[in-house]
Amino acid sequence: MKPIKSNFSALLGAKRLKISDVSRNTGISRQTLTTLYYGRETGISYEVLGKLCRYFNCSVGDLLEVDPEIAE
Repeated sequence: MKPIKSNFSALLGAKRLKISDVSRNTGISRQTLTTLYYGRETGISYEVLGKLCRYFNCSVGDLLEVDPEIAE
């Protein structure tokens, strides 16, 4: 289990968006977004984080959260 959890899928659902919408509007590849959506990523660049935060008008903490039980 990973110590960092992605909330990307929840953000998409809350705004009723598709991965293709986000990809088209941010320039982030569908593959990167799909990997983030399913929680299979092993790392994410600052550039991608920045684009997603600007697109969703949110902070990094809204996209990613630390699982306190695993982080210890």
